[in-house]
Amino acid sequence: MSTLKDTLTTDMRTALKARDELTTSTLRMALAAIGNAEVAGKAKRDLSDDEVLAVLTREAKKRREAAVAFADAGRSEQAAKETAEGEVLERYLPKQLGDEELAGLVADALSAGGFTGKAQMGPAMKAAQAAVAGRAEGGRVAAEVRRQLGL
Repeated sequence: MSTLKDTLTTDMRTALKARDELTTSTLRMALAAIGNAEVAGKAKRDLSDDEVLAVLTREAKKRREAAVAFADAGRSEQAAKETAEGEVLERYLPKQLGDEELAGLVADALSAGGFTGKAQMGPAMKAAQAAVAGRAEGGRVAAEVRRQLGL
């Protein structure tokens, strides 16, 4: 059974042989981040595919934020590099939900849990995040939960 980490390693080797510097360096960085996550804590362990996806999502978000920061600072060349790295990582992430799909999943999760008010924001977010399953950023999910709870 092939894991996501194995896929990344194979793709990095392929990119290395093809002399694709952007893909090689991006996947090398992603594998390093996965390795760091594996040794975080008291003992080294192998990450599940869901945990690897979480690391890749975090790295892709870092690239998007860095691209915006570089663009705002007038460093368009560095912003383009960060954007390109983010696009390489996006290949390995699940397709992001559209606004309508996200609203529907959040509405279903809120009604299934009976969440109605501000005091239930935490449990409502947990239920919504489980329903979305990494197919939308946490900030988008939180905004939708707040909107539907009337906050």
